[in-house]
Amino acid sequence: MKQQKIQMEEIKKTLKKEQQQLMIRRFFHNRLAVIGTCIVLFMFVLAIFAGFIAPKDPLSMTVKDRLVPPGSKYIFGADTFGRDVFSRVVYGARVSILVGTCVGLSSMIFGMFIGLYACYYKFLDNILMRICDGLSAIPSTLLAIALMAVLGPTITNVVIALSIVYIPRMARVCRAAAVVVKEQTYIEAMRAVGASDTRIIWCHIAPNILSLVIVQVSYNFANSIITEAALSFIGVGVPAPQPSWGNILNEGKLVINSGWWLIIFPGLFTALAVLGLNIFGDGLRDVLDPHTN
Repeated sequence: MKQQKIQMEEIKKTLKKEQQQLMIRRFFHNRLAVIGTCIVLFMFVLAIFAGFIAPKDPLSMTVKDRLVPPGSKYIFGADTFGRDVFSRVVYGARVSILVGTCVGLSSMIFGMFIGLYACYYKFLDNILMRICDGLSAIPSTLLAIALMAVLGPTITNVVIALSIVYIPRMARVCRAAAVVVKEQTYIEAMRAVGASDTRIIWCHIAPNILSLVIVQVSYNFANSIITEAALSFIGVGVPAPQPSWGNILNEGKLVINSGWWLIIFPGLFTALAVLGLNIFGDGLRDVLDPHTN
């Protein structure tokens, strides 16, 4: 009997190892996943090592260099206060990545909690899902603007506002996936042997929806970067003079004819970050989907 258990454990380890190797092969054979991962890693490196990559202090002003075009002295030109736009764009990546990461993690944690418990307990379903429906019915940018008008323009408040916007969407995704898993035979078997509700929810339902949740997190990450830039662009997001892609664009709209680089470069980095995250999400979905080749 003991020998059979040892053999079963060895078989499980072998199967797990083979599954991991298969996932790695699928990942590297998926161009979308590889390209998206490279772009996302580039943005994270830019954010983490901004202090080493940026050639100048993003807040340092040289008035005589006001609106100097891109060249040897300023790679991306200078803004209306003579600040290095390249340095400000690099440090702006730190704000976007920080906001996106915090919003992605908070939406995943709270969204899974709400979605799983709403799925498992019928009396919570109507209450929690109706609240989520109400919040989801409001356009995300409009809801974020309203929340920022109440909270005030700081990075912390941007994270709070965007988390409130994206948690309901994550909760609905988690609930929809969990409903399918909950009806499986092995969940009924776990109830029959006396497993607690908490154990069933977090040890047997949650792991089976995790791949879908991870993909959704990548989309929330991308959407939060766009929404943060939009909030900063209209002046209710990250407050100046702290560099953010959105408030660089906000400054550039006032001098678009004489300072086009203030629009082009932060706009390109915003588009690249969002494109990379969306490609990464699509590739990850294909890798994690067992029905794709």
